[in-house]
Amino acid sequence: MVELKDIKGLITSPTAADNELLESAYNFAEMAHGGQKRLSGENYFSHAAETAKILAEYGMGATTVTAGILHDTIEDGRATVEEIKEKFGEEILFLVEGVTKLGKIKYHGADRYNESLRKLFVAVSQDIRVLMIKFADRLHNMRTLEHVPEEKRERIARETLEIYAPVAYRLGIRKLSRELEDLAFPYVYPKEYGEVLSLAKHKQKILREGLEKFLKSLKKELGKAGITKVRSEYRVKGLYSLYKKLLARDKNIEKIYDTLAVRIIVPTIPDCYRVLGVIHGTWRPLPRRIKDYIAFPKPNGYQSLHTTVFVGDGNIVEVQIRTEEIHRNSEYGIASHISYKETGGKNRATAVFNWIWSLLPNREGENEGVSPSSSGDVPQWIKELVEHHETSNSKSSLNEDLRSDFFHNRIFVFTPNGDVIDLPKDSSPVDFAYSIHSEVGNKMVGAKVNGKLVSLNSKLQNGDIVEISTKKNAKPSTKWLDYAKTTIAKKHIRSVIQRQKDSV
Repeated sequence: MVELKDIKGLITSPTAADNELLESAYNFAEMAHGGQKRLSGENYFSHAAETAKILAEYGMGATTVTAGILHDTIEDGRATVEEIKEKFGEEILFLVEGVTKLGKIKYHGADRYNESLRKLFVAVSQDIRVLMIKFADRLHNMRTLEHVPEEKRERIARETLEIYAPVAYRLGIRKLSRELEDLAFPYVYPKEYGEVLSLAKHKQKILREGLEKFLKSLKKELGKAGITKVRSEYRVKGLYSLYKKLLARDKNIEKIYDTLAVRIIVPTIPDCYRVLGVIHGTWRPLPRRIKDYIAFPKPNGYQSLHTTVFVGDGNIVEVQIRTEEIHRNSEYGIASHISYKETGGKNRATAVFNWIWSLLPNREGENEGVSPSSSGDVPQWIKELVEHHETSNSKSSLNEDLRSDFFHNRIFVFTPNGDVIDLPKDSSPVDFAYSIHSEVGNKMVGAKVNGKLVSLNSKLQNGDIVEISTKKNAKPSTKWLDYAKTTIAKKHIRSVIQRQKDSV
């Protein structure tokens, strides 16, 4: 089992107060989970300790790691809200309760609801640290999924593949998203997993020898150019990522050049371009395979220089070039910036991540002085997470519009089956009906909210369970245009009304 010293040893420069907090939480959680067992037969507390260790490995500070140790003590242990608040304070209680709320979100595997569920996942957390704790909790559960009853494994793995991994990827935490994907892959697509594993092993065996030879020659050429501060490593493509590429390449692995790639890590960004120049001066690059993600980062913040070259022995090698800081950001994404925030390294955060922090609730003044308008361009992945296609006002400030939408202007309501529907604030049962299907809206005659009949102009609230009644011969009324908030609902209502007029 993970010991306290293992967790402490992973935290960057912990203070005496940090160590005392961690020790207190470790002992408290061990008692709160006393006598409880996991399905693997291990003490339940081992999961809390492993979750905390993962958080520390991802660079989280003592506050988040402490909340990770305590994350199950209320729901699954014998602790009370009052005890956590008294012993560890309101901030840690806020994080623990946030993780508990996330655990109550239902997943039913319907593709059409997945994007709404991802949005809900982020919005409910209210603090990115809550998501990080939930990610660590899920990662350890996935690492031990073989102990879960067989009938539950596929559902948990699919939820991980369709909700957790994509959210982690959008937050730029590639290391986490890759591991979650690869842990879930064999449970969701067992046949395909076996095929991809076999293909990858064969391809990587052939490539590895050529890569060693190429890397030796590359270091020699870099030395001639005076570039001596160089670190190199191999990057093995995740199996699920490889599977998705195979689907797009007619399942021909010979069309995929990055199953195994070389990473070159240097001190500065100018060094990255110098290395690229040396490589292209020595080996012939493949056309259209040179990508500058440093100057033009990917939507989730990923940066690196990529090139693919012929190495002279019939092999083709992909090379990724980056600095140490870019490398850490590309692997840990927002996680690395949360750790800076917790440890006081505010100047290390980029404009993108300052903007993210400006979205979060202002806790104890930590976001004072940061506003969306002063924090650079809004990153594309934030736009995707909070996009509300029909209802956005193009004339309004984009930053303010997104900020408002992200935490205030959306509501999440549920079908009777527990599927989540993402709607603008003040939406009515009319909007809900049309978001399910146009025919549900067109044939609607009534609605129940939380089991009670309501008028069609009622305003829905977060967490409402909505049930729509329909009749075959029912038709929309012009009054519904006043009730509808979403463009999609208004569009369908107008369309039916116009058809009725044309038929007269």
